[in-house]
Amino acid sequence: MEISITVNGQSVSADVEPRTLLVQFIRDNAGLTGTNIGCDTSSCGACSIHLDGEAVKSCTILAAQADGGSVTTIEGMAAADGTLHPMQQAFMDNHGLQCGYCTPGMVMAATSLLNENPSATEEEIRIGLEGNLCRCTGYHNIVQAVLSCTKS
Repeated sequence: MEISITVNGQSVSADVEPRTLLVQFIRDNAGLTGTNIGCDTSSCGACSIHLDGEAVKSCTILAAQADGGSVTTIEGMAAADGTLHPMQQAFMDNHGLQCGYCTPGMVMAATSLLNENPSATEEEIRIGLEGNLCRCTGYHNIVQAVLSCTKS
């Protein structure tokens, strides 16, 4: 089936099988590999992206369901001149990453969380990021990074 999705502001069209997952479309058809495949069971959140402004796990959505929609991936968060999004910069400044595998999904989920609740508390951030797993950091610095972006 022929689908077209706006990915980071650019239209990407492809003939895909109906069972193609959005994460596969992003990686294979848009050529953007920042969106990671972590678990294939929607448990880890490594594939989190923004679909029409909402954070979603792209392994839980068929590409055909996103037909006509707008996707933002981690690559689309930075400004055109390469300036990092404030959340990306906060992860760097607060050492909110180690191996970096979960980082794209964490940044996408955290950005969406603060879009909904700009003054989130530490507890609200921890609850809001429950669907994203990190095996390296122990979460402390991730939470600090997100806290540094809140409007207190």
